[in-house]
Amino acid sequence: MVNKLTRDRIVDKADQLFYEQGFEHTSFAQIAEALGISRGNFYYHFKTKDEILDAVISHRLVRTNSMLESWEVEGATPIDRIRSFINILVMNRTKIKRYGCPVGTLCTELAKLEHPARSHANELFTLFRIWLRRQFEQLGRSDDADELAMHLLAFSQGVATLSSAFQDEKFIHTEVRRLDDWLSSFATSTNNLSEAL
Repeated sequence: MVNKLTRDRIVDKADQLFYEQGFEHTSFAQIAEALGISRGNFYYHFKTKDEILDAVISHRLVRTNSMLESWEVEGATPIDRIRSFINILVMNRTKIKRYGCPVGTLCTELAKLEHPARSHANELFTLFRIWLRRQFEQLGRSDDADELAMHLLAFSQGVATLSSAFQDEKFIHTEVRRLDDWLSSFATSTNNLSEAL
């Protein structure tokens, strides 16, 4: 139990530091120091940084799945559930403004590094894509559900990137309101997302 607790703490701290500093710029020593544990204790759980990365991505996948499942339960309609996705920009606005999107930044960094784990990290986007596609299908948009899901993912990534680049939290609120207006009229509108935005 103690060993699992220590391992979980390492993964949580590595997750935070990979987000805030980047995977490449985070060392074993920094993670161990942040947790106040010895190198020996650290190496007992993880032999390489790639092992930690794999554990962090798996941890994020579990957490994301859990979040999506909770949205399914809490949202009475597909509109409500899609709104939950949009609102994570506002909920996480302080961190997004400072560090960008945790999924987008990790996937971009691993792609630049041509890291073998990039396909594993991309599964995070795939989870959102499949989930959003299902919501649009339930709205009766089976023909373009995947296109709409990708548009919404792309738009949210753009908002995260630009708000971080310009350090502009107000921009997040403005764009989320814009998305919310579009979503409110979506049920009766025949426009697709690219036309509405």
